Amino acid sequence: MPEGIIQWLLIGLVAGALGKLIMPGKDPGGIIVTILIGIAGALLAFYLTPMLGIDVNGSGWKAYAAATAGAVILLALYRLIMVRRV
Repeated sequence: MPEGIIQWLLIGLVAGALGKLIMPGKDPGGIIVTILIGIAGALLAFYLTPMLGIDVNGSGWKAYAAATAGAVILLALYRLIMVRRV
């Protein structure tokens, strides 16, 4: 499904929202930062999945799963870093 950066950015919006649903709670930054982290997670998945030998371009659910996993990982790292700063 996703063949370019623009499509991965759109998937990142959805992945950010899913990441917020998977990891609810007070985020130091709110929903906007969570969506931006989702976009970053999707871009991370866009670059890492081919290196890992995973083809996510053929099916939509794999792309969403990879982007959501990237978003959740980045959201967890963001929370760890921001909680220690505050």
